[in-house]
Amino acid sequence: MAIDQNAIKEHIRGILVALGDDPDREGLKDTPERVARMYAEVFEGMNYTNDEIADMFSKSFQVPAGGGDDMVIVKDIDVFSYCEHHLALMYDMKVTVAYIPKNKVIGLSKVARIADMAARRLQLQERIGTDIAEIVSKAAGSPDVAVYIEGCHSCMTARGIKKPEAKTVTTTFLGQFEAEPELQNKFLLLRQ
Repeated sequence: MAIDQNAIKEHIRGILVALGDDPDREGLKDTPERVARMYAEVFEGMNYTNDEIADMFSKSFQVPAGGGDDMVIVKDIDVFSYCEHHLALMYDMKVTVAYIPKNKVIGLSKVARIADMAARRLQLQERIGTDIAEIVSKAAGSPDVAVYIEGCHSCMTARGIKKPEAKTVTTTFLGQFEAEPELQNKFLLLRQ
């Protein structure tokens, strides 16, 4: 699915009119085009399925003989997203991803790219974690994945209840991480 930038421009222009402003005034005349370009960038993940993202970032390396049972952790991956309920920014989000390799590892930058691409959709924080876990599992060929996300939501901090210090934490556990509380605890300790 391609993002329709022309339709976005038309609708942003309509929103500006609905807000009671003049979309042809100096400060706004290029706003619909700028917003359309921004949306194409910040919602890039909407162009791809989880399977397609896994294929894009599945470049892997063989684990040396005798290795591979250790947990791979990439932590403090900065991402942002937009809440599907208010189109509000989810920000200051830190993602930690772990997996247990099965004969191969994916490049470390691929884990960060997967997290970024999964977040670049209209999302729920809970679904971002689920999407990241599913994509990493497919790309790495491992059923054992853990994802921890902590972030702020402008729908809570800037409007409505207005609690600027509120953070949301979500976890997703697959495979051994789901079945073994000790492994969950090890992951949670190591991600700090």
